[in-house]
Amino acid sequence: MHPAMQGTVLILDDIADLRNLLADLAALEGFRVLKAANVRSARQILAREPVQVLLTDVRLPDGDGITLTRQVKTAHPETEVIVLTAYGHIPDGIQAMKNGAFDYLTKGDDNDRILPLLHQAMEKALRQVPAAEPAAIGEDRILGQAPAMLEAKKLLAKVAPAPVAVLLTGETGTGKEVFAQALHALSPRRDRPLVALNCSAFPHDMLESELFGYRAGAFTGALRDQEGLLQAADGGTLFLDEIGEMPPDLQAKLLRVLESGRYYRLGDPKPRQADLRIVAATNRDLLQDAGTGRFREDLYYRLAGFTLHLPPLRERGRDVLLLAGHFTAQAARQLGKAVPALEPGYERLLLQHPWRGNIRELKNVIGRSVLLAESGVLTADTLPLEFHLRHGGHEDPVTLAEAEKQHILRILQQTGHNKARTASLLDIGIATLYRKLQEYGVH
Repeated sequence: MHPAMQGTVLILDDIADLRNLLADLAALEGFRVLKAANVRSARQILAREPVQVLLTDVRLPDGDGITLTRQVKTAHPETEVIVLTAYGHIPDGIQAMKNGAFDYLTKGDDNDRILPLLHQAMEKALRQVPAAEPAAIGEDRILGQAPAMLEAKKLLAKVAPAPVAVLLTGETGTGKEVFAQALHALSPRRDRPLVALNCSAFPHDMLESELFGYRAGAFTGALRDQEGLLQAADGGTLFLDEIGEMPPDLQAKLLRVLESGRYYRLGDPKPRQADLRIVAATNRDLLQDAGTGRFREDLYYRLAGFTLHLPPLRERGRDVLLLAGHFTAQAARQLGKAVPALEPGYERLLLQHPWRGNIRELKNVIGRSVLLAESGVLTADTLPLEFHLRHGGHEDPVTLAEAEKQHILRILQQTGHNKARTASLLDIGIATLYRKLQEYGVH
């Protein structure tokens, strides 16, 4: 028997008996347990409160657990996901793990693994969140000393207490969600919920019902009344990411909320009131979209009560190394490793890279390096192939074949000429590796 461990488990299954059984088992282990019968309800729970472990079936009435895993790990990377697959459907479990799942279970055969796996996933989830993290509050969480970032943080501190809508602009991956969290943390609404919705993640009908809620019978499958995220965020902050992807008819309904606080659930003639602050984010030029009819101009000016632009990482100079150090420590903690140092050559390649994916790309690259590092130092060999294509260390541009050869030989040297390990790190077959080494004259 494991010792009781604090943490919340969300059980998602449309079969009530199985859902209740799993919930009872988890509760007996000392976990706080929440239940959902469909993807829609699970998303609303995840938007409302922190969940450490999601245990989900693959087949669900309004979606599937494999796709949901990818969406949850994108929106809530701190949540660990365990997927329940049907007997004989191992490929489902493998795909779920590729999408970021902690692990998968096969119904029936693996019932004795459920509780140990829950504890392992919970331990990992709780380990990712330090007991006390004062830097996670307000603008202190936003790392950066580049002039553009210092100015953005200064403006953030001024606008956060003000009762105005804020529009965050900038390329994908520049940290708009972190700024939204800081705006909420520094506002008078900090003790009320912060609810996030990515407008590009849902088809039209689902986006409308997620945002506004619905009455039973409003559409096929609406078996009971359901509150939307406007209600969930009442008194707090609603963060609408990728607002430029919202369909025009929903833009009109959102405009009504901004103007009067009034909205209607689907199928409900009775108006409702929402007292909330809206923070929106976009990587599009909404004024240009307004000129082409893609986005409502009146909605733009309502959302842009105050506009904050976040600079791309390539314009932030040595902030790249500041962030790299932070992500290195974070990845090492998650992997249970000592925090490695960054060798000068590694830092040089980071500073030279264009970072089209911005901070999100940097975090992924650092995580990969920490995973591959077999010493206490992050070396250039742990960087993806494109770094060596662009910065191969040659005066003249190298060919793709030459860059591939250099990369393979680096990894081979790093593994001490362990060919099986090298093939695994390169994600190629062992026969392919032997063929290439034979071409290079390496034995």
